[in-house]
Amino acid sequence: MEAINNQEPRNPLRIAVLGPGGVGGLLAAPLSHSGHDVVCIAGESTADILREKGIRVSSTRFGELAVAVRAETRLREPVDLCLITVKHTTLPDALDRIDPAALRDALIVPFLNGCEHPAFLRNRYGAHLVAPATIRVESTRLAPGVIEHSSAFADIELASDTASQSRLAETALVFADAGFAVRVRDDETSMLWAKLSLITPLSLMTTRYGMTVGQLRSEHSDELYAVAEEVVSVARANGAQVDLVDVVRLHRAFPETTKSSMQRDAEAGRSIELDAIGGAVLRAAALRDVPVPTLTRIVANLAVRGDKSGESA
Repeated sequence: MEAINNQEPRNPLRIAVLGPGGVGGLLAAPLSHSGHDVVCIAGESTADILREKGIRVSSTRFGELAVAVRAETRLREPVDLCLITVKHTTLPDALDRIDPAALRDALIVPFLNGCEHPAFLRNRYGAHLVAPATIRVESTRLAPGVIEHSSAFADIELASDTASQSRLAETALVFADAGFAVRVRDDETSMLWAKLSLITPLSLMTTRYGMTVGQLRSEHSDELYAVAEEVVSVARANGAQVDLVDVVRLHRAFPETTKSSMQRDAEAGRSIELDAIGGAVLRAAALRDVPVPTLTRIVANLAVRGDKSGESA
């Protein structure tokens, strides 16, 4: 795994951001600020606001940014890089906003939760064009074009079993130039499952109980550990190198008042990524005959409740 340090600025790229929300907006603003031609693809009302007011980011890492970006409801022009930052629940409709010709030579970088989307995107666009990424960040869209980045960290990891490694390295430098901490990993499966092992217990349980991470650690620590242990077992059975000790350590490091993205979405009445996160782990567990009784119970509870949820990383 290689860390990428800031170097001389790259040549400006044409970059599309599909879904300029908490994560997409945070990516778009520093990339535009560092000199790239960024176009945000969004619904009509959001696109209108972005054209008029641009994107404003209040960040402990990037400071106060106010940048002008282009915004469209459909991507028709060729781009060099396409960042997919929508929720799984809106992914099919969002992809319909992209004309296939616009992605003919673009590297597609999905910042999506779960582990099943790379195969879906490769089948749709071609294996050599897809390079999955993860981002560790606390970032919220307060309103269209208004992003609050409350964490000191904004850490990106990139990996691809199918895309050119040289192109992956070039893309990592683009993010590093914009101020993100970036690592290129040589194991896509481990990268995706490391993120999934971290967020699955917190996402499902904060939503299930309507608690902050601190409350969850105090009142349901045994159950939280059980879910983490089950997800890590599934990850390992599917070929990922994931350490339960690391997962637990990161869970303990979250601030007491942290709410998960799924929890915020549920509270706001938006559709939650239950299938992309919990469902994906259950399917992977069934494939490898790994027992996951605690996870199964929690997913079933959320499915029966018909919770809805929304937006964050």
